[in-house]
Amino acid sequence: MAKKRLADSTVLITGAGGFIGSHLCELCLSEGAQVRAFVHYNSRNDWGMLETLDRRKLLRLQIQAGDLRDPEAVRRAVEGCDFVFHLGALIGIPYSYVNPADVVATNVLGTLHVLAAAREFCVRRVIQTSTSEVYGSARYVPMDEDHPLSPQSPYAASKVGSDMLALGYHRTYDLPVVVLRPFNAFGPRQSPRAVIPAIILQALKSTCLRLGSAEPRRDWTYVTDTARGFICAALAAEAVGRVIQVGSNREVSVAQVVKMVGELLEKRLKIQVDKERVRPQSSEVDRLLAGNVRAREILGWAPRVSFEAGLRKTIAWYQRRPSTGKENLYSI
Repeated sequence: MAKKRLADSTVLITGAGGFIGSHLCELCLSEGAQVRAFVHYNSRNDWGMLETLDRRKLLRLQIQAGDLRDPEAVRRAVEGCDFVFHLGALIGIPYSYVNPADVVATNVLGTLHVLAAAREFCVRRVIQTSTSEVYGSARYVPMDEDHPLSPQSPYAASKVGSDMLALGYHRTYDLPVVVLRPFNAFGPRQSPRAVIPAIILQALKSTCLRLGSAEPRRDWTYVTDTARGFICAALAAEAVGRVIQVGSNREVSVAQVVKMVGELLEKRLKIQVDKERVRPQSSEVDRLLAGNVRAREILGWAPRVSFEAGLRKTIAWYQRRPSTGKENLYSI
């Protein structure tokens, strides 16, 4: 009989050192799971955002370093696991403009290795992490899971490929797969590469912000809500074989985020357009707004943290972090 909760299960989280992955590690630990955290190997023994966890939580994790492009490393990570949360990926859209081969190798071939190992070891369920970027700019709103796929960057195209692989493995081999499609997660631990941390970190130091386009509108979802969506996807029986998106069903433009951050910091912020940060015109995704009916009906999931509350929590976290001196640098 399939387990109805994660307690006493062993779960693998690829991309555990990342923003969402580190929050998911915490949540799985709180659910009573044994958590195996797969992080990208580096010679500094740096575990990414897992380093920010309370030491007592960190000691409960089984850390395994490797590379998704290495099938043997992935096999070792998957063996003995009940659930696989596959979050590992190269996610930078600007990075995908200059290094598309690296992005495709990690995101597509890496996903293939995860699926093959999951099939070999008969895992209970694989949760494949998608992205709202696979849709491109909204053709209608709210966007549902049947919205046409129209990737506008090499990164987005690689995620379409990895999602289709996951669904293909389900249809061909009956592998229990769920494709979870988060809309724009935000919150503590997010890389300064992302727009909300870029806004906050610059605003803490200055009133003039160097940004790309301020017009795009996004469906921002607080990271703990996103992480909870993964747990729901692992446990809901009717989710297998489905694409399910998690989003707030509310859109806020980049310019509005700047205004709200300024109000919370009691600063009058101005935007200076940095051409280096502007996406190519045909690659810019103008609007993303999630319909979350399927998540509510199948997963029993709904957002709990409002955008305003999440923004306050995020600002407070970055205020406590020491300055790196890189706040104004553009990272791809």
